[in-house]
Amino acid sequence: MDRHVAVVTDSTSYLPTQWAVDAQIIKVPVGVIVSGQAFREGVDISTAEVARALRDWMPVSTSRPSPVDFMNAYQQAAASGVEHIVSAHLSAELSGTYQTALLAAKESPVPVTVIDSRTLAMGLGFACMTGAELAEAGAEAEEVAAAITSRARRSDTYFYVDSLEYLKRGGRIGKASAAIGAALRVKPILGVRDGRVELLEKARTPSKALARLLEISVAAAKAEDGDVDVAVQHIDAPERADEIAEQISVALGGKDIVRIEIGAVVGAHVGPGCVAVTVAPKPWSHT
Repeated sequence: MDRHVAVVTDSTSYLPTQWAVDAQIIKVPVGVIVSGQAFREGVDISTAEVARALRDWMPVSTSRPSPVDFMNAYQQAAASGVEHIVSAHLSAELSGTYQTALLAAKESPVPVTVIDSRTLAMGLGFACMTGAELAEAGAEAEEVAAAITSRARRSDTYFYVDSLEYLKRGGRIGKASAAIGAALRVKPILGVRDGRVELLEKARTPSKALARLLEISVAAAKAEDGDVDVAVQHIDAPERADEIAEQISVALGGKDIVRIEIGAVVGAHVGPGCVAVTVAPKPWSHT
């Protein structure tokens, strides 16, 4: 069946490389700046390098892709023969990536529908996979865009972080919340709510916080009437992630859990030691 639509996303979807290749999803790298030097996530800087820089308290920030980066992606997609592009990106509340994609879309050789997913990481990644599956089946742009938007916004992502300091420095969470966390020396659990990162709960120790992350994630999965995809993501915390993934799998009857390392961009804001869980209801689970 002829493919009419290409799916473009950014590197904060954290889709495994082979998944993106097989699904013909084009990823635009988001920028990471370490001590004034610019890098491209997934291209010329690793998560481990960012984790080391954060642990050493080196200045680490992020930057949106340039319009040229998007134009290159759109030209690549158009060259494949598609008639339309659906370009889905991390929440506009967290990055200017969406706005830059809108700007570049005006100069694209084929029409582009740009989506603010209101989420990030595999909340965005699973949604893009759904869109790519529809595109492969011959769906038109409107259906692909609607499916990506719906799945992204039905997904839940929860984070355990060792410290709110990194989010405070990056302006991704209120300074008052960070100050409270530091004063009480609590271990926070965060969630993505309407495109923003919000403090959901606090625990006294990492073990208690991780146990609560497990409870929240399993409850979210079981609350769905149909099947879900679950991804456990981490930065510089593979043992924690493996343990959480195993426990979620057991709690959900042996379900396969996707395990992914969070990339440099999100890692710069959540810091080393973070474990995140995405619960994404499957779009056809009710049929």
